[in-house]
Amino acid sequence: FSSPPLFFWCLSPRFSLLLLDLEEYYFEQHTVYHVTTSSAKKRKIRGSLKVCSKSIIFEPEDHVEPILKVCFCALYTFLFHLEVSSKTEDVVQTLLQLHRASCLDKLGDQTAMIAANLQSRLARTSFDKNSFQNVSEIPHMECEAEMVTPLVTNPGHVCITDQSLYFQPLNGYPEQVVRIELHRVKQIYKRRHGLRPLGLEVFCTENDFCSDIYLKFYKTSDRNDLYYYIATFLENHMVEHTAESYMLQWQRGHLSNYQYLLHLNNLADRSGNDLSQYPVFPWIIADYNSTELDMMNPATFRDLSKPVGALNKERLERLLSRYRDMPDPRFMYGSHYSSPGYVLFYLVRVAPEHMLCLQNGRYDNADRMFNSIGETWKNCLDGATDFKELIPDFYGNDPSFLLNCLSLDLGKRQGGSSVQDVVLPPWAADASDFLQKSQKALESQYVSEHLHEWIDLVFGFKQKGSEAVAAHNVFHPLTYEGGIDCDSIEDPNEKIAMLIQILEFGQTPTQLFTTPHPQRITPRFQSISRTPSVNTPLNDEDSSFEDLTEETRRLAWNNIAKLKLMSTHKIHKEAVTGIAVTRTASSVFTTSQDSTLKMFSRESNGLQRSMSFSNMALSSCLMLPEDKAVVCSSWDNNVYFYSIPFGRRQDTLMGHDDAISKMCWKDNQLYTASWDSTVKVWQCDSADIANNKRCQFQLLAEFEHEAGVNTINLNPAGTLLVSGTKDGTVTIWDTSSSVQLHQVHCHSGKIHDVAFSPDSRHILSVGEDSCLKVIDVQTGMMISSVQADEEQRCFCWDGNTVLSGGQSGHLQVLDLLSNKVTTRIPGHSGAVTAMWMNEQCSTVITGGEDKQIIFWKLDC
Repeated sequence: FSSPPLFFWCLSPRFSLLLLDLEEYYFEQHTVYHVTTSSAKKRKIRGSLKVCSKSIIFEPEDHVEPILKVCFCALYTFLFHLEVSSKTEDVVQTLLQLHRASCLDKLGDQTAMIAANLQSRLARTSFDKNSFQNVSEIPHMECEAEMVTPLVTNPGHVCITDQSLYFQPLNGYPEQVVRIELHRVKQIYKRRHGLRPLGLEVFCTENDFCSDIYLKFYKTSDRNDLYYYIATFLENHMVEHTAESYMLQWQRGHLSNYQYLLHLNNLADRSGNDLSQYPVFPWIIADYNSTELDMMNPATFRDLSKPVGALNKERLERLLSRYRDMPDPRFMYGSHYSSPGYVLFYLVRVAPEHMLCLQNGRYDNADRMFNSIGETWKNCLDGATDFKELIPDFYGNDPSFLLNCLSLDLGKRQGGSSVQDVVLPPWAADASDFLQKSQKALESQYVSEHLHEWIDLVFGFKQKGSEAVAAHNVFHPLTYEGGIDCDSIEDPNEKIAMLIQILEFGQTPTQLFTTPHPQRITPRFQSISRTPSVNTPLNDEDSSFEDLTEETRRLAWNNIAKLKLMSTHKIHKEAVTGIAVTRTASSVFTTSQDSTLKMFSRESNGLQRSMSFSNMALSSCLMLPEDKAVVCSSWDNNVYFYSIPFGRRQDTLMGHDDAISKMCWKDNQLYTASWDSTVKVWQCDSADIANNKRCQFQLLAEFEHEAGVNTINLNPAGTLLVSGTKDGTVTIWDTSSSVQLHQVHCHSGKIHDVAFSPDSRHILSVGEDSCLKVIDVQTGMMISSVQADEEQRCFCWDGNTVLSGGQSGHLQVLDLLSNKVTTRIPGHSGAVTAMWMNEQCSTVITGGEDKQIIFWKLDC
């Protein structure tokens, strides 16, 4: 064969899959002699002949000689002698077959013939089990797949055993076999590749940016089988995180902004191995001219509520004018914020071979290269077609992508200056300083307060649909998942062209959230929002007291697993339903399904009083201020007020048409929940109750529900009420206006208990479906769901950790941030039905179906 060949002088290692065209495969290699004639003198050069799907590549053993690449579409004569002559006929047949494929007029036909050749080769071979690390390994499944690296896919065989995951490349390059030990796997993710559900990425470290292997399968069923086998193997070693669970960790400060964005990218199918879906990070800083970077000035930062294309008002008006005149399907931006070209624009200095591969062996025009941070930002603001965001490298620790450490000849600009290191803003002393300040900006107070707005645009509810239109966030339809079904396209040429366009143009991340993303919880004293903070600083004395109390609680919750059983007392004839304790903790009042209210004395360690108000069960109790009275609710539809000093029933409120299930008290207002589907708010003067006077009950408000209300709770300030119903619905109410704020159907059965976190940002609910659900108060979004191993009936929590009582009678400590039960503590012999915790979180009292109350003490 002969043709005008392409010549490559390469750094070691000389051959690379990046020498191939996009979507080209490397099949096999043979030792050959390349025979040349010059001046009537014959010359033989020994080397390796790489047979690929669209070309042949000759790699000489002598590094002085260049690598030759010859495309099949232009082949006619080129002289090689095979070192092993018995293979000559097979090699010639293969080359002729591939040459015929390259001569087909239609790209679709070429691709189909090459794919058939590849599948034939894979079918003729199988995984070599001699590659097993251990002779005792038991194979589970084997299938064909491709290993994905940036701009390259390498076909081969996958085999998974009871110990390891193996990938064996068809061509034996770059190594004969890749092995992943299953016990080392930390996380696995299903991926879409080319908008199809065929990918699987495996991580053996906690670094969510660099995976150990990325595989693309030919069948979704093969991908899923392998995924579930690994997931089952690792179910006791690996936690499967969701976007909601990461959100909860980020909101409460357990994940940095950088870590959270990496997790979201991962969950949205972004991968460092796929340049068409490379992780996307936001431009944060808007000031590239000052000598000092003022992190306390909001003007330093980019407006995160707008996409890059909407940051310049004049440019946006031009784009909107074009958008209005455009036929359907309309789009505002003709280019995307992330694509292979944009990624390599930033990384050309550390990955020049990838840029050369993408651009047919050439760098871009020197004036269009990544020359300056400030110039790039300006072009993103003003350019007619430039709307790109950043990549994680701008917030990492390796500044090499900003430096021309390889001394690459990247061309000369119009002014005559050569392209070298990236020009940094005046406030950066060097590339490392630039990264450090970028990291600091990403974790700054301003960004922490506004990052959720950018997440709404890229991963959330403003990504598509009417919300995207309103936010000026509409890109070309081909960039969206589900925008087109490539499998439905019958014309192979049209299908190939469509896939290439999708891969090269950029892809919008998988949508992770369909409701507004909650804001991060940030310290009030650091607020630098654009609008003044609604929070007012505390005075020094209050701050000190609050800090001390908070520190005591935090220490207690950190040691909550050390809860020790102090004493057990059987004082009822039926299940305990409520617990109320005096301020001094000297007396404990309990209600029960046996229709009695009991008073237990901590001083005498015995039962002191027993009262009966009706012949029906009492469902709950609460202590009024100053320890003057206990309020009990009953299944007979009434509320009973018991005077502690006078030792008698003082008043009765006939408030509902069905059993009353739960009560709350705040500032002379009594909230009663009933199975008649209502929550009522009553005005009750606690001074009258304290003075043993009859109350004038005034109905202030009534909250209607669609099902019986089983439980309610108030936030610490009394401004919000949450209710849980028999049909599994959680509803959040504004108590000042009686307006329903959010309604979330989150359980498949009755809700047993609900409570606000101490900061009122979240609500936790438990139900008979054995699930624990966390809801964001601001948005009404369910941000975490934990499936417990048994039904949980009641709980206390600090926003991160839950102490709950289960159906078996055990207490369990659950870490919501990792979705793990950390401790189980034996307690009751029947379900735990009531729980009380003191303000310091150091003492707990529980009641159960075993008719007992148990006193617990924290053993720190």
